[in-house]
Amino acid sequence: MIDSRDLELLEHIQTGLPVCSRPYAEIGRRCDMPESEVIERLTRLKQQGLIKRMGVIVKHRKLGYRANAMVVWNVPDDRVKQLGGHMSRFPFVTLCYRRPRRPGWPYNLYCMIHGKDRATVLQQLEQLTVACGLTSFDHEVLFSRRCFKQRGAVYKNIAATASAEVVHG
Repeated sequence: MIDSRDLELLEHIQTGLPVCSRPYAEIGRRCDMPESEVIERLTRLKQQGLIKRMGVIVKHRKLGYRANAMVVWNVPDDRVKQLGGHMSRFPFVTLCYRRPRRPGWPYNLYCMIHGKDRATVLQQLEQLTVACGLTSFDHEVLFSRRCFKQRGAVYKNIAATASAEVVHG
C-alpha cells in the first residue's frame, strides 16, 4: 500500500537524484524524513514494483561521445544470457539486454556502444564480435541520428492512480 509520504517521495525523485555525496539525505531534508526512511521507502516501492529501477542517466553527447550505435543480434535463445553477460563486460558497452523477437524483427539481444566517432564504434564492435564469438550471428548496427531528451521515469500517473488508495498517516 502506498501512502501520502510515498507520493511525496516519488514527486521528489522523478526529476533525478541530487548531485551530492548523500542524495538520499538531501531528499529526506526536502521531504522532512530521515535518510534511512527515504532508503527504506524507496526499497519497498521497488519491491512492490512501483519503481522499476533506479539508475544513472549519462548525457553522453555532453561528454563528447557523438557516435552512438545500438547493435541488435539474432542469437539462439539459450545463449542470450551467456553472450549478454560476456558482452556487458566490455567497458564500451553501456547497455546490454534481451528483448523478445517480433514479426519481421528477428533480433533478441541488444547492446549500446558509445564512441567519440563512428570509426571508433565500428572498431569496438569488431573487437566485441570476435571476442564474444558473434561472427556467425546476424546483426544490425543502428547509429543514432539525433539525441532525444534523456530523463527518468515520471511518477505523476502513479500518484494519480494511487490517490484513491492513499492512506493518510
